[in-house]
Amino acid sequence: MSDLSRYARQIVLREVGVAGQSVLRDSSVLVLGLGGLGSAAAQYLAAAGVGRLVIADRDVVDLSNLQRQILYAQSDVGRAKPDAAADRLRALNREMELELCKEETWRDAVARVDVVLDCSDNFPTRFDANERCVRARKPLVSGAAIRFEGQLAVFDARRGDSPCYACLYPQQGDVAETCEEAGVLGPTVGVIGSLQALAALKLLLGIGDDVGKLHLWNAIDMSFKTTKIPRDPRCTVCHG
Repeated sequence: MSDLSRYARQIVLREVGVAGQSVLRDSSVLVLGLGGLGSAAAQYLAAAGVGRLVIADRDVVDLSNLQRQILYAQSDVGRAKPDAAADRLRALNREMELELCKEETWRDAVARVDVVLDCSDNFPTRFDANERCVRARKPLVSGAAIRFEGQLAVFDARRGDSPCYACLYPQQGDVAETCEEAGVLGPTVGVIGSLQALAALKLLLGIGDDVGKLHLWNAIDMSFKTTKIPRDPRCTVCHG
């Protein structure tokens, strides 16, 4: 580890230490979606010393993104999000290895990482990511935010007692609302994206147990509600 002082504030934590920091350095995470959620999550993972980040998005930076997608500057408008994000992340941590996915090549990366963060904004991608994580037996950290509300859930296909995303939302579910239609306050996605990074770090370090829980956050009254997600015995993705 080239610079222990860089990570001194987390190494001093009993739950992390030098051994835990080495685990992070040797770990890899896929951040699927580089919008509001992915902007916050990717920066915290890079800052924490995760050794390899795979970042994936097909979009380009739009002026309307800047209200909440804090990876980008006004000069990035029109650039591919992975390219613009990579510049910012490399400036934050030059020691980290970055792999960029501008198309659907993220699917191949699922089997090559330790944790997947679903920071996407549509059900088809979420269902696809969930199926691939179940198939590859990879933990999935799912986040979503809209208006003044956010949610976080962790699934771990390595565990026989873990539900999957399809247990929570069957694939014939409703079409998701979009930020364009319903609106969102910028810090709301930042909170959930930060929580996704936190959940991923906890998974890598073996701290706590967030698997199979749905956390609902309301920004208006600053309240959290947590419920257990039952495993659906009729789920076509993870059952059996």
